[in-house]
Amino acid sequence: MIAIGLILMIVGLAAVCWLLFSLAIYALPLLAGLSAGLYAHGTGTGLFGAILVGILAGAATLVAGQVVFATVRPPLARVAVALVFAIPAAVAGYHATHGLAALTVPAEPWRQAFAVVGAIIVGATAWVRLAALSDGPVREQMRPGRPRTRKVVTLRAPHGVRRP
Repeated sequence: MIAIGLILMIVGLAAVCWLLFSLAIYALPLLAGLSAGLYAHGTGTGLFGAILVGILAGAATLVAGQVVFATVRPPLARVAVALVFAIPAAVAGYHATHGLAALTVPAEPWRQAFAVVGAIIVGATAWVRLAALSDGPVREQMRPGRPRTRKVVTLRAPHGVRRP
């Protein structure tokens, strides 16, 4: 019975860690959506209006960040956009890792050390995922200043036939 509990605990912890890394890129849009939704609810839009405003604000934040990251050419600007997304993810990673470490590590300095390492790993993961979501053919087409070139296709004559 203890073995089943340990196995289920490990599976549950692995699922939580997988969710943390998979959803790290969405920390800033979630924060923007929650803030906009709470503000809208506070101004009297009602529950449905607040949920709608929150979803629209979160989606707009994510799309705007990806478009800016994909189209901006200067590396410093790309780093700034990536940091705007990675810092909230790192904060979320710090708190999640600290919470998990509080369950198993009795010494506070070690908890803090694990939490800082977790924050760095989750922030780096969010940075890489943002770059991965922004790469691809769309990014190449949207890049300003990119010369439009056409491919030249040359046809060969069939074997044994000479060209004039």
